[in-house]
Amino acid sequence: MNVLTELASLDTSVTEKSVTLAEQAYRAIKRDIVSGALPPGSALRLEFLKGRYQLSFSPLREALNRLQSERLVDAAALKGFRVSPLSLKEMRDSMNTRILIDCEALKRSIERGTDDWETHVVGSLHTLSLVTRRHNNGELGETYYDQVEQRHLGLHQALISACDSRWLLEFSMTLYVQTERYRRPMLVDLYKNSAPRDVSKEHRDLVDATLSRDTHAATQLLTQHYQKTADLIEASLSNAPTPANNKKG
Repeated sequence: MNVLTELASLDTSVTEKSVTLAEQAYRAIKRDIVSGALPPGSALRLEFLKGRYQLSFSPLREALNRLQSERLVDAAALKGFRVSPLSLKEMRDSMNTRILIDCEALKRSIERGTDDWETHVVGSLHTLSLVTRRHNNGELGETYYDQVEQRHLGLHQALISACDSRWLLEFSMTLYVQTERYRRPMLVDLYKNSAPRDVSKEHRDLVDATLSRDTHAATQLLTQHYQKTADLIEASLSNAPTPANNKKG
């Protein structure tokens, strides 16, 4: 290997490391924003983030800029970054848009889905049901909620996975992230207070309509599923001890 080749290899290695650290910073901060570990409106000072995540300023800045583009982080001149505040109006807007995107993706998946897609949907429902049953055995806590969220996302991704549209899938995931930071407090309240909602039945009915290739029923059930979630989120935020429905500013 000559000198130029060695330098090129070194440059590539440094670039890959930088990208990896930036991705690591992005995922860690995003996880903490969505889970509420970094509360809405809290300052995201680089020195604080450096100590929290043990990363240098460069990947942290890149991560914050990326999160700003996803509207999870706000930036103000001379004030730096902060976690975007929660807004009931924006939550409703995000949820209504998610209904449009996911219903279209579900409709296309029902039209184009294969036997393998049906198997994937059934398997995703089963894994969600397994982790949900643990609630009945008293297994709560943050780890439990994380597992529920992972399986819940997996089911909704499986339902629309046959839509054959990268854009629909990407928009769906972006909107999921926007709504998940609102869903987490609602999810905790739901299990702690035994709210009168049978989410498992909603998922089973949705899957049954989907596998029956009943597009009208499936999209209707998906719309109702999201609307019920939005209603519970609004009730949860309205009952919060601190104002969580401030407009962004």
